[in-house]
Formats: sequence, C-alpha cells, structure tokens
Amino acid sequence: MIIERQSLVRYGAPLEGTKAAAPSLEEGEILLRVSHCGLCHSDLHLIDGYFDLGEGRKLDITDGRALPFTPGHEICGIIQSHGSAVLGIANGEKLYAVYPWIGCGACGRCLRGDEHLCDDMCQIGIHRDGGFASHVIVPHPRYLIDAEGIDASIAGSYMCSGLTAYSALKKALARTNHGPLLILGFGGVGFMALQLARALTHKDVVVADTDKAKREAAEQCGAALTLDPQEKDARATLRAQLGRMASAIDFVGSGASVDFAQACVGKGGSVVVVGLMGGRLSLPVPMLPLRQLSIIGSFVGSLGEARELMGLVRQKSIGPIP
Repeated sequence: MIIERQSLVRYGAPLEGTKAAAPSLEEGEILLRVSHCGLCHSDLHLIDGYFDLGEGRKLDITDGRALPFTPGHEICGIIQSHGSAVLGIANGEKLYAVYPWIGCGACGRCLRGDEHLCDDMCQIGIHRDGGFASHVIVPHPRYLIDAEGIDASIAGSYMCSGLTAYSALKKALARTNHGPLLILGFGGVGFMALQLARALTHKDVVVADTDKAKREAAEQCGAALTLDPQEKDARATLRAQLGRMASAIDFVGSGASVDFAQACVGKGGSVVVVGLMGGRLSLPVPMLPLRQLSIIGSFVGSLGEARELMGLVRQKSIGPIP
C-alpha cells in the first residue's frame, strides 16, 4: 500500500506531495487511516525551521529530522490495520483521536504519566511522520482516544489546542485563592479555555485581547469582563471592577503579555504562560517572594489529561471550537 503525504522537503518552503510504501507494522503499532488533521501554529514554526524568541533571536528546530518529513499532529482517523500484539481494538469505522506527545516510555517523567515532558521525545508530526497524509503510524494503542460522537473535523484538534487549554487551566485553578481568572489572548486556544473554565469553575473569567471583535466574541461566550491590554487604564479598570486576579493564563507569550498578566494578579497569584510569541520578561526578583508570585510554563498536556478532556467533550460539557 502507498501512503500519500504532504511533506516538508526544505525548510522555509511550501509542503510538497510525496509518496511512500506503508512499512510492515511492529507488534504494537497501528496504521490509522487519517480522516482529518488540523493545522497548528507549531506546524508553521516547524516548516520555517525555527521558533522566533524575540529580540532577533531564533531557536533552531531543524536538528535530527531527515527530509522529506510529514508534519501534522492534530490527527483523527480510523484503524486500517495493526500489529500482532495489539489486542482489544478492531479495524473498522470507529473514530479515534491521536495523542501525539509521545516520549521514550522509560524515564521517570514518562513513567509518572508526563510523556509530553520527556527529554527524548518521539512526537508524531514533530519527530516522526505525522498526519498530513492518507495514513499515519501510531506506535501503541494507548495513544488512541475514543472520539465517537465528536465532530471528526475538530476531534484531532482537541489533542493540541483543547489539551493545551485544559492543562493550563488545571494549573491555574490549582494555584488560585478563589478569585477571578484572567485569560490573555482570545484566539482558538483562549476560546477553548473560556469554554472549559465555564464548565469547571464558577469564578468570573476576564478576557484581554487587543482585537475588538475577539473581545465581543468573548462577551458572547460568557466572559464577565473584556478589556484591551494596550489601553493605558486597562489595569485600573480591571482592579476597579473585579479587583486583583487570582490567576492568569497567557496564551500570547510575549514579554508585554506576561508583564500585563503578572501585574493583574494579586498576592499568592499565578501566571501560567502558554504562548510562544517571544520576548523577555523583566521583573524585580524581590517581587516574587514579596508577592508570593508563581510564573509557570505549560506545554500541551499529559495523556491522562487528554482522556479527561475528551470525556468532557463527549459529555457535551463544553461547546465546540468554532
């Protein structure tokens, strides 16, 4: 069988069509016929070959990847075939979402369930050929998550944008003193975070974005307050109406956005940084202990969190990604 792919053949250039013979499956592997694969901003960074860190600095991400390479990690599909050791699942029409954040499986982080933080990653669509293809190989059935009843066009994206929002929200809620939550940046991931927050907490949720249309959308989706972080009186408005934030999630990830977020949270508060826009944060070190401020990074989420999220989606506890 021939697998048709859209592959990266050189960095900084459009993807090109390639073909490859389907390899023989190892005992635990699964060949998934791809139904849909989402396009993530990280795919665009991968195609460029670097992350922009701001201030003219770039993080090269071309090492260790043989070209042509097929990106795509927001995958859902149907089992075409599987290796001899795969038990309990069958080929057919059942839809699965793919958890792509795969580690070595043997280190301490992997063994405690944090494969997405492994130092020896083997992520689908990042380190091994991904879902911009007719078929993709999944190394073990534990990375398949039942997506029956979920719109196939967005099921795979829950494994990236949805999971990223869910894991960040859990971190923010775990470190809060029961006050309001600030979401900074209302793109697709920020929208998902607001939907999840409404399902998981009764706190007021504030959304900050520079785009008026996005702020209006946030209001329609239940935000208690929206504001433009570039307005000079934005912080004063927030404090006057809702006080200090208990926690903030920054889906922008620039120096300016993190600075705004940390200035909005109160003592004992936390800022969970998710976005990758780049830049530098300048904060007097004594302010960290004096305010007991936590600044936490959050990268996608664990396999366990992915299963929790899909459970919420299947229960119709959250609205769909628009």
